[in-house]
Amino acid sequence: MSTQRAFTAALIDTRLPCPEGLCSANGADPASRFAVYRNNVQGSLINALGDSYPAVAQLVGEDFFRAMAAIFVQQQPPQSPLMSRYGETFADFIAAFEPAGGVHYLADVARLEHLRTLAYHAADALPVRPEEITAALTDAQTLSELRLEFHPSLHLLDSDFAVVAIWAAHQHDATLERVDVNQGQHALVLRNDLDVEVFALAPGASRFIRNLIDGQPLLAAAQNSTDFDLAQTLGLLISRNVICHLDNKELP
Repeated sequence: MSTQRAFTAALIDTRLPCPEGLCSANGADPASRFAVYRNNVQGSLINALGDSYPAVAQLVGEDFFRAMAAIFVQQQPPQSPLMSRYGETFADFIAAFEPAGGVHYLADVARLEHLRTLAYHAADALPVRPEEITAALTDAQTLSELRLEFHPSLHLLDSDFAVVAIWAAHQHDATLERVDVNQGQHALVLRNDLDVEVFALAPGASRFIRNLIDGQPLLAAAQNSTDFDLAQTLGLLISRNVICHLDNKELP
C-alpha cells in the first residue's frame, strides 16, 4: 500500500496504527498528533451526516446517531471532495443496521432527507410561465400529445410509512403521538426558488407524476393513474414553478 493510501486508510479506520514516516514540528509525538487529526476528520464527517440527516438524528438521539454515523464513516469513506454528496448511501446503511431495526421507518426518513439535499443542490432551470401552460392545456388540437418536463430538483418517494408526517413533526419539535407511522405516504420533493419543499401526495397523483417523468403525454399519464385530483395536482406543479418545458409534438 502506498504511503498516501495508508495515510487515508488510517484516517478512517481507528483500528489502524499511525502511518510510518510521519514527523511533527516542535518534537511532538507524531502518533498523538495524527490521532488528533484523525478525530477531527471523523468528527467532521459525522457532523456532515448530522447536517444532512437532522430528522434521523432527532429520531434516534444524538449519541446513537453519532455512534451509527461513526460506523458508516469507517465502512464508507468519502468518494468525492463534495461534502454535499457524502452520505448518499446512508439510508441503505440504516436499513441494514440491526441496532436501528426498532425504528422501522428510519431508513425512509433518511431517503426523504437525502432527496431534500439533492433538490437543494439541483441545477437551476427556468419555469414555463403559467399563461403558457394554460394555453397549452386549452389547445384541443395538441393536448393529446402534450408532455411536461420538470425541474431537476423534483423527486418522488413512495414509502410504506408516514414519512412526510414523521419528517414534518421533527421540523416543529412535535411528537409522533398523533401520527400513524405505519400509514404509507407518497412524498413530492422540489425546490421552489431557494426553498426546498415537501408534500404528501395521493397515490394516484404520485403515479401520474411518475408517468409524466417517464415521458407519457399528460392525458395518457392521467388515464393510467387513478383516484387523484388532476386539477389539484397540476395546480400544485404550476404554483411551485417546477414545469420547465412543454412538448406538444408527437414522438417519432
